[in-house]
Amino acid sequence: MRIAVTGSIATDHLMTFPGRITGQLLADRLDHVSLSFLVDSLEVRDGGVAANIAYGLAALGHRPLLVGAVGTDFDRYGRRLADQGVDISAVHVSATRHTARFLCTTDQDGNQIASFYPGAMSEAAAIELADVVSDHGGIDLVHVGADEPAAMLRHTRACRALALRFIADPSQQLARLDGEQIRELVAGADHLFTNAYERGLLLAKSGWTRADVLGQVGTWVTTLGDKGSRIERAGEPVLDVPAVAGATIADPTGVGDAFRAGYLASFAKNENPVACAQAGSALAALALSSVGTQTYTASPALLRDLLTTAYVAADRSMANLPPGGARP
Repeated sequence: MRIAVTGSIATDHLMTFPGRITGQLLADRLDHVSLSFLVDSLEVRDGGVAANIAYGLAALGHRPLLVGAVGTDFDRYGRRLADQGVDISAVHVSATRHTARFLCTTDQDGNQIASFYPGAMSEAAAIELADVVSDHGGIDLVHVGADEPAAMLRHTRACRALALRFIADPSQQLARLDGEQIRELVAGADHLFTNAYERGLLLAKSGWTRADVLGQVGTWVTTLGDKGSRIERAGEPVLDVPAVAGATIADPTGVGDAFRAGYLASFAKNENPVACAQAGSALAALALSSVGTQTYTASPALLRDLLTTAYVAADRSMANLPPGGARP
């Protein structure tokens, strides 16, 4: 299965605050917040949701087609992705703008405050997905990730016009989208990805109920942090898939993108939803243990080993428990 991954391509500026962000918020002063955090570290890394997902897919042996907009400063970044196995031939290069910037501060509890400057991403709406598909034939699935909102809508419309299966993954852009736009992005999607917070925001802004959403998409995947993920389909039982236990925590940035890459890699092999979610959680655990969104090392063999340890061995252990669940 050939996957085109659309969305942001950015440079990440990742900072760590040794305290708790929530501890700096005063309940009676939330109408006027003015905060500054003295951070302990700064890491400048390659990022952006589309590039992060493409990186993970390439690490697992796929050759994803990256679709997004960057600046002329993308040369080094682009060469590294290409060396990794990502097809960057469909990336639009702006003549006037820099590649997007993501600035994120993470506290000791994993809470984050972030800002995103779009830069060249503002030109993503000029990308014609029909031309991309024509030039790169054999596209089976399009992941429509967080991007310039006009680009997300245009890509979704193109997928419908071309009868291409697509994944709706609006993530951070839900804050910018109105209800009508959200409904248009989601309707008819093969999959919908959200995290727990985005799930609530999507329901509130779209005006849809859970049943309404499940009537519009094939599969709804909600990531739940250290609680794993939830898979929902209309008329079927909810499937809760646990996260990998005991994962080392270095930096949560990009962990959701790694989950998507692992999920999609298994989905491309026609594996069942639980196996896909387990692969997503396994790759997410690798990303969580590294600072930066494209610094972890992965391979199909490493993923298989991690899945065996995290899920197959755990299932066998649970199968040996006596009634009631207590160990002898």
